[in-house]
Amino acid sequence: MPVAETSPEIAAPKPLWSWKLAPAFIVVTSAIPLFGFENRLVGYPWLVIGLVVAYFVDRELMRDLGIIAAGLIVVSTVSVKADISWPNFFLLGFVLSLAVAVPFVLDRFVFKRRVIRFPWRSGQKWQPWEKSYLFAVPFLGWLILPFYFISSGAYLNWPAVSEFSEVARLFVGVNAVGIWDELFFICTCYVLLLRHFPVLFANILQAIVFVSFLWELGYQEWGPLMTIPFALLQGWIFHRTKSLTYVIIVHLLFDLVVFLAIVHAHNPGVFPFFLIPAPQ
Repeated sequence: MPVAETSPEIAAPKPLWSWKLAPAFIVVTSAIPLFGFENRLVGYPWLVIGLVVAYFVDRELMRDLGIIAAGLIVVSTVSVKADISWPNFFLLGFVLSLAVAVPFVLDRFVFKRRVIRFPWRSGQKWQPWEKSYLFAVPFLGWLILPFYFISSGAYLNWPAVSEFSEVARLFVGVNAVGIWDELFFICTCYVLLLRHFPVLFANILQAIVFVSFLWELGYQEWGPLMTIPFALLQGWIFHRTKSLTYVIIVHLLFDLVVFLAIVHAHNPGVFPFFLIPAPQ
């Protein structure tokens, strides 16, 4: 498998300020009404406005924002609220897969480029900080997630599970969405935005979409105080490591604790190793 590379366009320095920010901001903030409020009547026109503005600002930017928009539209065709019923389990899996496939096909076969890639290998050994972070992530999740889910009541946004089939579907669903997050928000949205903006701005822009999606998924109440830093960290770590494998491992470690905390909150006494007891 080829070692991850950074395209010259992405690696080239970008000006701190650019008029390109205006249409990019409009397109990514369309995710707020689309996912945060599930309002397509506002989200779709706002998305189109962003693309029209991009047309007059920079045609190449319009193409990249159009690819992101295509993915957003695909995702917005269904509700991404946590629902592990068998029909929704397969429907959501299909739609999310399509939301990654459509941008990839547009980039690779319509625009004849190789901007969207999935670099499983970075070609570099993990640094000490990378290894240490893999231990820090589940520990921080153990400290934070049960407190968040139980104190805010956000665990009620996920179905109560008790049967083996339900628990298994919740486990698979949580982890599958975690992998999809990195494929779409980081390897697609973030990488496309990096062609036009400095790392800081590209990361903030992708985080807006990332956090809006997580809100609809169920990370509500004061969840953004947790999901915003997580989204920004994932973008920054990917930029540093150039490794999709690493950011997915980080995400799955975090999501493992998410799964355990949700089951704990719904089923008192099942996982007694959390500091906060489950509601009775």
